[in-house]
Amino acid sequence: MRDKIVVENLDLFYGDNQALKNISLKMPERSVTALIGPSGCGKSTFIRSLNRMHDLLPNVKILGKIRIDDQDIYNDATDISLLRKRVGMVFQSPNPFPKSIYENVAYGPRIHGETSKAHLDEIVEVSLKGSVLWNEVKDRLHKSAMGLSGGQQQRLCIARLLAVEPEVLLMDEPTSALDPISTMKIEELIGQLKLKYTIVIVTHNMHQASRISDQTAFFLSGELVETDETGVLFTRPADQRTEDYISGRFG
Repeated sequence: MRDKIVVENLDLFYGDNQALKNISLKMPERSVTALIGPSGCGKSTFIRSLNRMHDLLPNVKILGKIRIDDQDIYNDATDISLLRKRVGMVFQSPNPFPKSIYENVAYGPRIHGETSKAHLDEIVEVSLKGSVLWNEVKDRLHKSAMGLSGGQQQRLCIARLLAVEPEVLLMDEPTSALDPISTMKIEELIGQLKLKYTIVIVTHNMHQASRISDQTAFFLSGELVETDETGVLFTRPADQRTEDYISGRFG
């Protein structure tokens, strides 16, 4: 399987504080890579480096390389708005815009210049079907997105990403604010989405990582301790620290 994302010797500093230390990790295309580890270990910092979210913060220094399809995304020539179109992100808490369901999904295509009402209608329908939300909202597209349940809002945020035709989906604990049934729907959706997209997910939930991911990377104190196929890492970890974390001895 071809690698979609290749990270080499990544160091990240917030001022004088080093948050990531010499991270090297390959993420295959059309697969799910789970990032696990205790709070504050660098998982969210790492995933945000994959679409240059840290550019929005002062005093951040990044060394090393991140390549997506062999393009160094930290090259000065990189178009950051195009990068964030290719590499979309879903956050811990659903964050729909205070607009209608339709306008939430149409927002990205409009920003990128789409003006055809017929084409926007098609994009909205295809994107909502892609996030398995269409049947629940097709009769209320012009009602406020704020009236949806938390799980529906999170799937709407995923539809909003799909509308701009990304290649990579970053998910930072996308189910931590959801109830078990909504969590199950998101997990089922991830299983469908990986047929088309490369997915990187941060999760605190060991069971979730084992259920949905193809490979798992264990972070600790800003370092990547080990990575392997999920079934191998959870049953035969190479590092004692990984085994201690998975078995609940710390974290």
